[in-house]
Amino acid sequence: MNPDEVLETLRAGNERYLSGKTHKHDFHADRAELAQSQHPIAAVLSCSDSRVVPQFAFDQGSGKLFVVRVAGNIATSYGIASLEYAVEYLQTPLIYVLGHTSCGAVDAAIKVVKDGAEFPGELPGLVASIARAVHITETKTEDLFVNAVRENVRLTVTNLSKTSEIIQSRIQSGKLLVVGGIYELASGKVSLVS
Repeated sequence: MNPDEVLETLRAGNERYLSGKTHKHDFHADRAELAQSQHPIAAVLSCSDSRVVPQFAFDQGSGKLFVVRVAGNIATSYGIASLEYAVEYLQTPLIYVLGHTSCGAVDAAIKVVKDGAEFPGELPGLVASIARAVHITETKTEDLFVNAVRENVRLTVTNLSKTSEIIQSRIQSGKLLVVGGIYELASGKVSLVS
């Protein structure tokens, strides 16, 4: 499938998920075939939040999505490397950056920027990656949290598209599309972020 066809497949899968008419996925029957090789239709960079499950949200069975997860759906060096593997060796034509409402990592970044909050361990590095989205959106009159979640997705899409030569080359050749979306926790709807 080309990138647009994959994007449409994911959109249709989310519609099935929303309506409760998902496909029956036989994970047992698929196991033997998937043990031989994988051919995912898309790579998804998703937040680690346990309430966000890309395979469910897009109604895709085993082996259909190459999922990379990190809190705040940010593009870390290992995450980028994983996505490069999907693009270069598995020939995935779409990377979908999937943010979500009520994201704790974005909330933490807002607390750091607005209140000077401090976090232990490695959390400050993670939150610093999201702080730019907060700075960009903090002067807007609309809801800071909602805007920061969207901007964080946009920045991650841009980061992936510009920092990885492998990803950039595939985009330029028309073989890859990198998009972003927001998963609404309450409804399950995924909406593209422009």
